[in-house]
Formats: sequence, C-alpha cells, structure tokens
Amino acid sequence: MKEQRKQPPVPPKGKDRLKWYGPGLMWMISSVGSGSVLFTPRVGARYGFEFLWVALVIIFLMWIMIREVGRYSVVTGKTIFDGFKGVSGKSQWPVWLIFLPQVLAAVVTISGMAALTGSALMIAFAGNQQVYGTGVIILAIILVISGRYQVVENIASVMAGLLVAIVIITCIRVFSSDGEFVQGLVPGVPEDLDMQFVMPWLGFILAGAAGVMWFSYWVVAREYGGPQLEEKDIEQKKSEEELNKDITQRLKRWLKVMSNTAAIGVVGGGLVIVCFLILGTELLKPEDIVPEGIDVAKDLSRLLSGVWGRAGFWMLIISITIALAGTILSNQDGWGRMFADATLILLEPKFKKEGLLQQGGGNSGTAKAGNKNWWQKIITERARQKDAYAIVFGAVIPLIVFYLVRNPVDILSIAGTVAAVHTPVVVFLTLYLNMKRLPEPLRPGIFSIVCMVFSGLFFSAFAVYHFATL
Repeated sequence: MKEQRKQPPVPPKGKDRLKWYGPGLMWMISSVGSGSVLFTPRVGARYGFEFLWVALVIIFLMWIMIREVGRYSVVTGKTIFDGFKGVSGKSQWPVWLIFLPQVLAAVVTISGMAALTGSALMIAFAGNQQVYGTGVIILAIILVISGRYQVVENIASVMAGLLVAIVIITCIRVFSSDGEFVQGLVPGVPEDLDMQFVMPWLGFILAGAAGVMWFSYWVVAREYGGPQLEEKDIEQKKSEEELNKDITQRLKRWLKVMSNTAAIGVVGGGLVIVCFLILGTELLKPEDIVPEGIDVAKDLSRLLSGVWGRAGFWMLIISITIALAGTILSNQDGWGRMFADATLILLEPKFKKEGLLQQGGGNSGTAKAGNKNWWQKIITERARQKDAYAIVFGAVIPLIVFYLVRNPVDILSIAGTVAAVHTPVVVFLTLYLNMKRLPEPLRPGIFSIVCMVFSGLFFSAFAVYHFATL
C-alpha cells in the first residue's frame, strides 16, 4: 500500500524559497551544540588531521540520511516514528529498537552536557561544578514544562551562532598545516588507533542518530509539503496509476526545497566540525593537551584565549555555556516528544481496548474525554506524557548520573557510542520505509539508495570493530 498526501500546497518559487532555507542553519546550530564541541578538538589534539577524511565522509552521509528521513515526512505528512509504527505489525519491534537505546542516549547526553556546562562555569566563577550543572538542568526543565522557553532558545541560538562565527574566524587565523591537512583527505587508519576514544566522536558528528530522526520532526513542524496529517487524511493506493500526477509533481518540488535546506544545515555544521578539528590540531596537539575530565572546559578555552587573549576566554565561556544550556533544553523537549510518541504507538491497542483513546490513536489519536485518574491522563495524553518523560529522563535520572560520574568525557562517551551503533538501525529502517511505502516516482533514486546502504554498512563496520576490540 502506497502512502501520499492528498492535497500538498503549492511549493515556493524564486525568492520565497529563501525563507524555507534559513531554518537549515538552525538545525545546524543545534546539531553542533552536542558532543561535537567536546570530542572534535580531542580527536584533533590526539590524531591531528588523520581522521579528516572520516569527518567529511560522515558529513556527506548525514546529508543523505536526513534527506531520506525528510523525504518520508514530506510525502506522507507523518513523522518517521509514525512510519516505523506500521513496519512490523503488532510486534512494533522497530519502535522498540529505536525507543530503548534513545532512552539511554537521552539520559547520558543531558547529564554530560550539564557536566560540561558546569565545568565551564566553574573555571569562570567561584562555585562548584555540581551546583552549576544541577542549576542548568533544573532551570531548563522548568522552562520546558512551562512552555516558556522560546525566548531562551532564541538567545541560545544566537549565542551558538556567535560561537560558530568565532570558531571559524579563529580557525582561519591559526591554520598553518597545509600539507598535513591535505594528507588527512587520503583515507587511512592510524597505527595507534584507539576505537574507544574515536567512537563517541563518530556518533556525535552532527548529532548522530538522534539528529537524523529529529530532522523528520523539524520537517513536519515547519510544514514542508503541508501540515502534519492524521491517517485518514493520507492517500492509501494500491497502484501507481491511481496517484494524481499534479500532486506528485508538487511533492517533488517540495522534496527539492527540503533537500536544499538539509544541504545548507549539513554544510554549515560540517564547516564548524572541520574548524574544531583544525583548532584541536593547531593549538592543543603541539602542547600535547588532550581535554580530559572536569578540566575539559579549561583546556578548550585555550582554543580561543591563545589567539584572542582574555577576551577570547570570556567569549568561549559565555557562548559555550549558553549554547550548551540551550541544547540541554532542546534535548529535554525533543526526546520528551519522541518518547511520548513511541509510548502512544506501543500502547495504542491497549488504550483502544480499554476505551481510553478515540478513533485514530497513537500519533494521530486523541485521548478520550471522561473520568480518568491522574496516571491514565499521563500515559494517554501526549502533552502530559511528554512532560513526564522530560522530567524523569531529561532531569531526574540525568542528575543522578551526573552526581555519580561528573566527568563529561566519560558520560558523553557512552552517548556517542550509542549514537554510532544506533545509526545503522535508523538508516536501514528509513530506507525500507521509503522503498516500500512511497509511490515509485517519489522514492529515492539509485544514488540515494547506494549511499544509504553504504551509510548503514559504514557505521556498522565501526560498531563491529569497536565491540571486537573492547
């Protein structure tokens, strides 16, 4: 059965397309605000430009991956999670396969971000890393639950943009290793390869598996191809001949707009990652400094203070603090929404049987009005469930992990490894969905198919090697 929107709006033309490209930069800022800020300079400090080719390959593959996730959402009007819902029938194993690892990723990522933010504030002001990290998590969750975080997100985006600009300008000023940079473009593996050291970086380049799936939510929220649809509003056709050619052409043009937007975000984010790699190689490697432990922010501050003096130190501290705090806030909200969707999908049959959902259920259903106790309201109403997940897995458990470990490198290493291992799962499920559910004219072409298969195999190979060498 093929899925397609019934009536997509007319795609933008000419200058009108510019306002649809701009949000790609916002996705870029949110993606580089993850573990890339921490792990890329570490890789440069230890291996120089030897993994430059890996970074460029992953950046290109990320464009392919998020474009294919966006393809499904543009054509059908549903999130990628809603697509995974119908892949396996009642068992819903794809949803479980995404849901459970991402719970672990959410907890350790938010905890690691808080540890990194706390260590940055600790070297700038008198105080304790635990106090600062705890304060950031609590403040962020209050803003998420209250829904009053738009202003904070906007400020965080501006500061992240400032950090990006500063990093790029600094990178241009310090770059000198032309020969080594060119050599880094040639594929090769260092003799002293430490896979446990490199694996988190591979997983966090442009936010990894979570960033791929969140692009689908962003495409739906931005209404590429039209607003999000319920199941009853999606064309379900058995043959290609039944599909309207005019609608297909409109969706093809929307796919092009979405693809260009994805390219803008990936190119911008890739440029920042390469710059952080250059800074780690040029400023930290000569001094044999590999950022470690709670002193990681102090070591990272040398990336700018060594070039811009005291002003550079404060620019880094302020920008990285606000940018990472904004990332914590976005992660709490984003993962909360994802987990709520997954739970409603998994428990939809039970809710319907007990009369707790109206027709539709899952992502498209609404909670049935009536006398429900407090726990029934939490597990059947998306908004309440999102808040519950944000509190438990975005604040309470991350705080416990933070107090037990405190080392941002150790915490985020777990998250990066989960992301790298999880990426092939997302890639192959998305490719299957696009090939089986979308009409033939709107499916990925041979180039995209080959690149998606290569993406899955590429990350799978790293994952297998990583666990084989533990």
